[in-house]
Order: sequence, then structure tokens, then C-alpha cells
Amino acid sequence: MALVGKKAPAFSAGAVINGEEIVENFNLDQYLGKKNVVLFFYPKDFTFVCPTELHAFQSKLAEFEKRDTVVIGCSTDTEETHLAWLMTPKAEGGIESVTYPIIADASKTISLNYGVLAGEYSYDPETNLWSFDGAPVAYRGTFLIDKEGVVRHESINDLPLGRNIDEYLRILDAQIHVEKFGEVCPANWEEGKEAMQATNEGVATYLSNN
Repeated sequence: MALVGKKAPAFSAGAVINGEEIVENFNLDQYLGKKNVVLFFYPKDFTFVCPTELHAFQSKLAEFEKRDTVVIGCSTDTEETHLAWLMTPKAEGGIESVTYPIIADASKTISLNYGVLAGEYSYDPETNLWSFDGAPVAYRGTFLIDKEGVVRHESINDLPLGRNIDEYLRILDAQIHVEKFGEVCPANWEEGKEAMQATNEGVATYLSNN
């Protein structure tokens, strides 16, 4: 089930913040009414594509902050594993210098609720957990959550497919434009380009100009 247009599933979990501090009961409520949130899931610490993505988000962090948006990572690893990876230099495949929060979803409940767990549980006839089919890690899911806690965009990549971070900035710009001007954003829209009114006349005017 798609989450777009719905309240983002709530959670409270351990996390590492500021690249060095483990906290308990990290949640999204602290941002309600204050910040947009880009919540992204990745499969696993100490892997291959994952550090490229985490560093890519870090390199664009100032751009997200300019748009009143926080970036938050999440995987099914523990807080301690996150911290160890954060202490590992970039040259050794680590994510040292990443400063945004990274959530520990060791129970896999957050990944399940966001629909990004790369597999599913099987049950025996007595409804006891029997096995797990697939990979017990998160797909590369990305969710743009507005200041009211509503999911405005979601995308899910398969495990080998890395994300384009600039695309999330573009979508965020579109969301901000819609909220500010009440217009809608056509295909391939980017900040500074013409948007349009959501009317037949608005569409006709846009198409005639483009």
C-alpha cells in the first residue's frame, strides 16, 4: 500500500545523532510543524553502494537545510553498528563525517510499516513465525514527509540500485512551490521554470508556451 497522502507511520527507536551520540526514543514528532523530513532507508552498514549514498546525502545536506528539511537515514542495523561505521574513515569504506541522524531498526518494524522490508515472514498453521523469505534488510526507500507529517513522495529502489540525490531536491522544490503558489508542477519541472494552474486553461497555456 502506498503511503503518499497519508500520515507517516510513527515510531520510536534508537538512533545515532551528530555522528557520535546514541539516543533512545528518536521519533519524527519533534519535526511536526517545524521541518520537512527526507527519511531514507538503506540495506546495511559496512556494505558497498550504501556508503556512497550516505555520503551523497551528506554532501547535499546544506541544500536540504536551505529548504527547511532534515535528512534522516535508517537501516536494520543496531545503534552500535551505526556508530562503528561512523567511526570508520571514508577511505576505508566508512561514513565518518556524516552528521544527520541514523535510525536503528533492529526489530525491522519501521521497515515493515513503511513497506520497504526486502522480504516477508512466513507463519505455520498455528500462526507462529516460521521463516523469513527474502533478505531481512531494507530496500532503498525514500520518503518526503511534509511539516504536517504527511508523506508527499515515496520511491523504492531494489538493493543494487543507488539513488540520485538531486532528484529529491527537485521534488522538494516542487512541493514547496505548490504550497507557496498553489500551482502544479508539470513534467521535468525544476525551480525557476514555469509551473501552471490546475485548470484546462492553465494546461493549454502551458502547453502552448512549451
